[in-house]
Amino acid sequence: MTEKHKRRIIKFYQKQRRMPSYAEMMTLLGFKSKNAVFKLVKKLEDEKFLSKDGKGKLIPRNLYGEIRVLGQVEAGFPSPAEEELSDTMSMDEFLIKNKEATYMLRISGDSMKDAGIMPGDMVLVDRSATPAEGDIVIAEVDNKWTIKYLRKKAGKIYLEPANKKYQNIYPEEELKIAAVVTAVIRKY
Repeated sequence: MTEKHKRRIIKFYQKQRRMPSYAEMMTLLGFKSKNAVFKLVKKLEDEKFLSKDGKGKLIPRNLYGEIRVLGQVEAGFPSPAEEELSDTMSMDEFLIKNKEATYMLRISGDSMKDAGIMPGDMVLVDRSATPAEGDIVIAEVDNKWTIKYLRKKAGKIYLEPANKKYQNIYPEEELKIAAVVTAVIRKY
């Protein structure tokens, strides 16, 4: 019975781009009481299918299950490859350290193309990560938002693009680092 409920929650999440509320779950799953929803949510938390943020709001945790890791492939010279199940992993656990502080942004523009970040890509960012020199960051510079490398030279902090047709950005008034980029997601 729980698998059917999981499929309905996943479908809702894919369509609405958010988790259903308890009241919506009651309708979605055909429950007659919120108590039944509370019990199901507890079970799904125990299974690490979902969790709650600091405010008690439901957040997805492992909606798509684990993916098989079949080994590795050579990116240099071709070599014989054997398909062998070496492990399984959850994409959530692989990509996200702090779920409550992590969000995604869609990239527009080509200033980071030489870092492999292209227009239309999604970046996963962590606002709780401490930015370090050389990190790719999401920054507000002089009231405008951008994604760039965080650089420091002669005690001065600036932002560096990964495309030679763009200039370094030196803040005139203020520079705030909002988050550190932790992953780039591209769908082919």
